[in-house]
Amino acid sequence: MPQLPAPLLCLVTDRKVLRGITLEEAVQKAVAGGCNLVQLREKDLPAGQLLSLAKALRAVTAGRALLFINDRVDVALACDADGVQLGEESLPVAAVRRIAGDRLLIGRSVHSEEGAVEAQRLGADLLIVGTMFETASHPGAVAAGTSLLRRVTSAVNVPILGIGGVTRHNVGQVMDAGACGVAVVREVLASPDPEASARSLMAEIREAWLSRTARARD
Repeated sequence: MPQLPAPLLCLVTDRKVLRGITLEEAVQKAVAGGCNLVQLREKDLPAGQLLSLAKALRAVTAGRALLFINDRVDVALACDADGVQLGEESLPVAAVRRIAGDRLLIGRSVHSEEGAVEAQRLGADLLIVGTMFETASHPGAVAAGTSLLRRVTSAVNVPILGIGGVTRHNVGQVMDAGACGVAVVREVLASPDPEASARSLMAEIREAWLSRTARARD
């Protein structure tokens, strides 16, 4: 089974926010800037087109970043992805494990402490917790803030990413709450320079990660 790096900068795709480049080009730039996990989340694409795009992103990320496919276990297996990201309305973690065995890491998106505990119990390898801050990607969603993240990180011991409105200006708050990284969409993909934006964000993540690790040793 693939190994999760730490700290993590996860790019969640949304081709609708791109600025004049293809998704493959944007992902390539983001990975060059330090994104070490890419989640392909293009829910409107039919299975055939999604698989074609997944294969293209697998070629871009191979040996450089992990590739997760949102929700579609079949597509994840067909393109040799590293993992699958499940929403709270997706297949249960245990069912996906029976299908994929040890071929895929399983991420689970959660919005409560109870959901996180249950996802860990069922064998999730990674949790994405949100929504941290107000975000244009999910207008109207209530921002839980980092208080939810602190409760979740105290309740479970699997790697946790914060998502929702995360920028280089507030990522330190997310890391200080116990996350091992963050997941972003617009902060990188809507940038005129995805590589520079990813590099700046990853620098902030690493600084916060190293600072927290040093405090833990003291």
